Amino acid sequence: QVQLVESGGGLVQPGGSLRLSCATSENIFTFYAMGWYRQAPGKQRESVATILSGGSTNYADSVKGRFTISRDIGKNTLSLQMNSLKPEDTAVYYCKVDRYSDGTYWGQGTQVTVSS
Repeated sequence: QVQLVESGGGLVQPGGSLRLSCATSENIFTFYAMGWYRQAPGKQRESVATILSGGSTNYADSVKGRFTISRDIGKNTLSLQMNSLKPEDTAVYYCKVDRYSDGTYWGQGTQVTVSS
């Protein structure tokens, strides 16, 4: 079992920044993919950003140039730096990891609200 603990969500004004973190209970090199997803009220969960074990990244078009996904190998932590936030970024953000041995794990989610 993999434990994922997210933090860093909150309320921020449009144009502001937040940094989300996802602490994992396992060495992150055991995951072939890690990512952030979000789900807004009444909408399906969508991929925001992913990072593969080799370090390559991928972003949703809606966040390119504003969000940056990264990982801290020493701390076994996945992060998402979110800048220039917009009201449409409001959602619950989830951390997800994929492992060959036993599949996919999700965090509990953290709320991000962008509002003036």
